This record gives sequence, structure tokens and C-alpha cells, in this order.
Amino acid sequence: MTELIQHVKDHVKVVFSADITGHDWYHIERVYNMACYLQEHEGGDRDVVELAALLHDISDHKLNGGKLNDGARVAEIVLRKYHCPDELMQKVCDIIDRVSFKGAQVTDTMETLEGKIVQDADRLDSIGAIGIARAFAFGGSKNRPMYQPEIGHELYSDFETYANAKSHTINHFYEKLLLLKSRLHTPTAIHIGEERHAYMEQFLNQFYREWAGKND
Repeated sequence: MTELIQHVKDHVKVVFSADITGHDWYHIERVYNMACYLQEHEGGDRDVVELAALLHDISDHKLNGGKLNDGARVAEIVLRKYHCPDELMQKVCDIIDRVSFKGAQVTDTMETLEGKIVQDADRLDSIGAIGIARAFAFGGSKNRPMYQPEIGHELYSDFETYANAKSHTINHFYEKLLLLKSRLHTPTAIHIGEERHAYMEQFLNQFYREWAGKND
């Protein structure tokens, strides 16, 4: 199994080597490492966790031109290429299309412990200092304004509307990032998420102070 995971890791490195949106190989690697850490504390099938973490962004709608729920299809192609056993492949693919956040008012449907671990790992990389950096990297890559105070945020009720929204980056905090702490599943991730969430709140408070020109 170590050989399969190494093949998939090498494949994913190549696919994401040129990304500038915050979904690069380093993001995948951080999610992978965090997922392994969570699995050590929470249990679950290690092979499923590792492969799903490596492939969780393999065809994300933000990167593939807007195709929704395409990840499992592409993940299966990759896994078959490296002769992944069918049962393991099915477990991994069942996770892939459920990982991404799909809107503030869309209920999460992750059912397995392995899926919850991978989803938690991905969400932890979306909050805190790295989450802030990734949000602005993505917004810049899509030519989105940093902040437009006259435009309010929206809590989307379906995936398609959320996926096609094109608001400024500060809105992304309210439409997604600040909501993630309450959507973490595992006790280990919840503990880590508390500090990262607090850091984002501190950042936003400072951002608004500087935007308003408050110097005292």
C-alpha cells in the first residue's frame, strides 16, 4: 500500500505544481499531514484517509472550470492507473465529492470517520493564518477586490449558487471561513480550530480598524 500512496502523491505533486490559487501541492501536503495527525488521534482506516487527503482537490470546481462534483470521477481514474483495490477505491471516492464546503445553508453529509477526518483537515487549512493567506491568494488569482464595504455577504442555500458567487475576499470570511469552526467533526480538530478561528476574528478586527483609519 505504501507504493500506491507514493504513486498517488507523485501524481498529485505534478498536477498541482503550478497552482497560484492557494490550492497548490503545499496545501495538499498540509491537508495530508493534518489528516494523518487526526487519524492517529481519532482512528479510522489509514489508507483511506491518506488517499482521500491526497486526492481531495483533484477536480475541485474552483480549479476545473466550474464542474461540480467531478472529483470522484477523476480520483477513480488516478486510482485505477495505479491499480488500487476496488473496495479501497470506492471508499476513497465516496469521500472526495463530499469534502468541499457547499454553502452556509447546505447541510454536510459526510458519514464515515475517515471522511470526517479528511474534511476536518481540509477545513483547518482554510482557517487561521494560512487560511487568511489562501483566501487573499485565491481572490487575487480571480481578480476579485480585497474589500468593498458597500457589498454585504450572503449565506448561500445551494451549492451551485455558492460555487458561482464572485464577491470580494472579506466577504469570504463570513460566507465560509468563520462558519467552519462549528462544522468540524472530530475532537482533535475542534481543539485546533478554536485557536485558528480566534486568529481570524483578531485579523478582521484589525483590518477594519486600519480600513477606517483608526490609529489609537
